[in-house]
Amino acid sequence: MPKAIWNGVVLAESDNTVVVEGNHYFPVDTINKQYFTESNTHSSCPWKGVASYYSIDVDGQINKDAAWYYPSAKEKAKNIEGHVAFWKGVKVEA
Repeated sequence: MPKAIWNGVVLAESDNTVVVEGNHYFPVDTINKQYFTESNTHSSCPWKGVASYYSIDVDGQINKDAAWYYPSAKEKAKNIEGHVAFWKGVKVEA
């Protein structure tokens, strides 16, 4: 089962990830929300839409903008709407 891990903590775990461009997108209801803080950061992808970010906080260590999601994905990316992906040192073990 794919899981996202940072600083020894499982941030998300699901058998229902969607893989897009090599990234596992986890359903939002499978993330451990206590480690996530909304960020003001946004980025844009021509075919997915505007991404929003979360910073991760594990035991007081912050990984800024280490997770992203598309709250309103464009039509071609609707399958990842409501899913969260990771980078910046977060390991995804499949």
